[in-house]
Amino acid sequence: MTHSTDRAPRVPLAQAAKALALRLHAAGYETYFAGGCVRDLLMGNEPKDFDIATAAMPEQVAQIYPKARGVGESFGVMLVRESGWMIEVATFREDLAYHDGRRPSEVRYSTAEVDAKRRDFTINGMFMHPETGQLVDFLDGQGKRDLHEKMIRAIGDPVARIEEDRLRMLRAVRFAARFGFTIERQTASAIQTHASELRSTSPERVGEELRALLRHAGRAYGARLLEELGLDAPVLGSHVDAGGAQRLQAVECSEPHAFTTALAAWILDRAERTQSSVSLSTIEALRARLVLSNAEVTALEATLELRSRCTADWQLLSVADRCRVVAAFGFSEALALLRAESPDLAASLERDADRLLPTRALPTPFVDGDLLISRGMRPGKEFKELLHRAMDAQLEGRIASAEEGFRFLFPA
Repeated sequence: MTHSTDRAPRVPLAQAAKALALRLHAAGYETYFAGGCVRDLLMGNEPKDFDIATAAMPEQVAQIYPKARGVGESFGVMLVRESGWMIEVATFREDLAYHDGRRPSEVRYSTAEVDAKRRDFTINGMFMHPETGQLVDFLDGQGKRDLHEKMIRAIGDPVARIEEDRLRMLRAVRFAARFGFTIERQTASAIQTHASELRSTSPERVGEELRALLRHAGRAYGARLLEELGLDAPVLGSHVDAGGAQRLQAVECSEPHAFTTALAAWILDRAERTQSSVSLSTIEALRARLVLSNAEVTALEATLELRSRCTADWQLLSVADRCRVVAAFGFSEALALLRAESPDLAASLERDADRLLPTRALPTPFVDGDLLISRGMRPGKEFKELLHRAMDAQLEGRIASAEEGFRFLFPA
C-alpha cells in the first residue's frame, strides 16, 4: 500500500515509484512494477498504489534505503520512503503450503516468473519494466488478453488459488464489478463449488471486501454476482436467487455513509424478492457477520427506520414530528433510498422538507433549560416534556419568542 508521508510530496507518485525501482535496478537487481498498478496503467487509469517486485532481498533493500522498514518481513516486504511517498517493495517469492485458507505457512525467495504465477488473477499477474514501460507477462500474454476481453481469470488452477486464500472468491467479484468484467467460466465454477468455504474466512476480512464492493458504482452488478455464485449465503447468512435490485441499481450513495446506504438498499431488494421483512435482528446478524462498527449499525438502523416512517407514517405525523424526521440523523440516506424505489414520493417528501426545514436542522430553541431554571424551576423529570412541548409549538409557529414560549407552557 502506497501513501504520502509529506503534506506535499515533492514529485507525483508515479515519478517517485519509478525513481525507487530504477535505483534498485541500477544496483543490479531485477526490478519491476507489479500487479494492480500494471493493470491500471494498461487500462489507461492512474494507479492509486505502486507495488514494486524485485530480486533484492530485504537486507539488500535496506542497504540501499537504510531507513526502510519491514512490514511483512516473513514475506519479504519492505516499506521504503521515496520523495515523500511510502512505497512497498517485495522480494520475488514462492508461497509454500497453505494450511488455513488465508496465508502460506512459509515463503521462499524465488524468481520473477514464479512470483507472477503465485498471484491471484491474470490481470493482476503482470510486471512492467519501470524505465521502458515494457510489459513482462510470464503468463504467455494471458493477462493482457484477459484485459482486452474484460475477463477475470484465476492464474493456473482456480481451485488451488481459492484453497490458498478463500477471500479470492470475493475479490474476483469485486474486480468484476469494479471494471465491468465477466468472471471466466472455470473460475466462476470453482467459486460456486467452494462458496460455502468462505464461512471459514475471518468476518473482518469479508466485511472489508463487501465495503469496497458496495461503495463502488458497480455495486448492483457485484451483488448479483454474489447471489449467482452462492457467495451471498456465507456473506449475509442466507441465499436468495438473483433477481431484481431496483434500489441497489438506482440508489446514489455518498460518503460517509455510502456503504450502509447501499447495504440497506440491497437487503431491502432481497427482502422484497423473498416477501420478508427487515428487522432489528436482521441488522444484529449482519453486525456479527460483517463486524459492523457501532457507527455503521447506527447509520443502518436510522436509514431503515426513517425510510419506514417516511413511507408509512408521513401523512399521519404532526408538523413538528415531520420537522424532527427531516432533522434526524439518517434522513438524507433514507431519502436516497426513496429516490431509488419511489421517485415521486421522494420528490414530494423533499419539497415538504425544504418548506418545513430548509437547513435540515432544528432551530435554536426559544425555551431551553436555562430559561426554565431562571424562572425558578428545578431540573427534574418534567423538564424534557416541557422542552419538547415548547419546541413543538415553535416548529408549528405557535410561539415566536422565549416569552411567548414561557407563557405557552405556564398560562396565567
